[in-house]
Amino acid sequence: MKAINVGLLGIGTVGGGTWTVLTRNQEEITRRAGRPIRITAVADRNLDLARSLVGDNIKLTDDAFALVKDPDIDIIVELIGGYTTARELVLAAIENGKHVVTANKALLAVHGNEIFAAAQKKGVMVAFEAAVAGGIPIIKALREGLSANRIQWIAGIINGTTNFILSEMRDKGLSFDAALKDAQKLGYAEADPTFDIEGIDAAHKATLMASIAFGIPVQFDKAYVEGITKLQAKDIRYAEQLGYRIKLLGIAKRKENGVELRVHPTLIPSKRLIANVEGAMNAVLVQGDAVGATLYYGKGAGAEPTASSVIADLVDVTRLHTADKHHRVPHLAFQPDQLTDFPILPIEEVETAYYLRMRAADKPGVLADITRILADLEISIDAMLQKEPDEGEDQTDIVLLTHLAREKSVNAAMAKIEALSTIAGKVTRIRLEELNG
Repeated sequence: MKAINVGLLGIGTVGGGTWTVLTRNQEEITRRAGRPIRITAVADRNLDLARSLVGDNIKLTDDAFALVKDPDIDIIVELIGGYTTARELVLAAIENGKHVVTANKALLAVHGNEIFAAAQKKGVMVAFEAAVAGGIPIIKALREGLSANRIQWIAGIINGTTNFILSEMRDKGLSFDAALKDAQKLGYAEADPTFDIEGIDAAHKATLMASIAFGIPVQFDKAYVEGITKLQAKDIRYAEQLGYRIKLLGIAKRKENGVELRVHPTLIPSKRLIANVEGAMNAVLVQGDAVGATLYYGKGAGAEPTASSVIADLVDVTRLHTADKHHRVPHLAFQPDQLTDFPILPIEEVETAYYLRMRAADKPGVLADITRILADLEISIDAMLQKEPDEGEDQTDIVLLTHLAREKSVNAAMAKIEALSTIAGKVTRIRLEELNG
């Protein structure tokens, strides 16, 4: 049977991994797909590097726009990243009747609605398993494996860099800055780690999962995003003493009045499996009404793990290459005309539990003032930790865990607590999720 010809845009880490795995497992992949899948052309700015990787029998060019118009190419694999040139290339590929496979979560989180609409109109597929959680097949699970379920919530450790940093802070008692430097030395963090440590990368991924889970348009601009840069080693230590671990979670929840879409540091009970995901690993926990909780764990980045997902998409597209477009799995799992305008809730309307740490004067009546403020705002306390002052100190740390409360009520309580003359500085607030289904 005629081979499927693939044009590869970018042969960096993931592109190189895709070439390696596709070449190494060619026979197995052909048996699965029903026909050979071959990379026949590569576009990259560094032609010498590309040639050293793929040899002399592959068409090479530094003109990606020429490649997406090549009539001999069936599928374009976009691995260059970014929002701008990648968007133009993907839309050009679609306009030229090419199916697209991409690992570009930023592109789809920001421009996904436009890209999926263009693909639907042209009758081509856009596959993006590699865009979320590297080698973990979470997109396929959400789009197909769990399609019988009304998905209630998703919570994921979906950024390996931040998970490595938090693991180092917990295991070694390091400050955030020291753990970040370690991550950079070991290659887990970029020289400019902003997208990772500020939660933006995780928010891109959470946005895509929320759209597939709940059948809503991609709405990255409405996600609440908070990174890990303000976390202190003492908070990780106190959380541990209270039976919790802190992870950067991407969370999407279906509520009666809308969808919660948020990324932030989160306390999770230590006994949960997801709380014990360490280092640069990823994990996604999905709660469905029929199946209950399901957990997906594995490598969230790296050349070959991500290539595994890219090639899985290539196999899927190859199998459906000649199928009636109406019989393909929709990009966002739900039929395009069945997406809803269910709103993304503002963070002030989110309801969860909270960890609150404050620096307080070590004198009678302080705790009573704090608890009175919380009671007036109908925030109840679940647990408390009060440290003995260090020798010669007249202040101590008080840590409170609350039951479920609305964010705007907690904001009001924090403002009132900070206004007390017995409280020094700001209240540290970290959200808490039980993740018990």
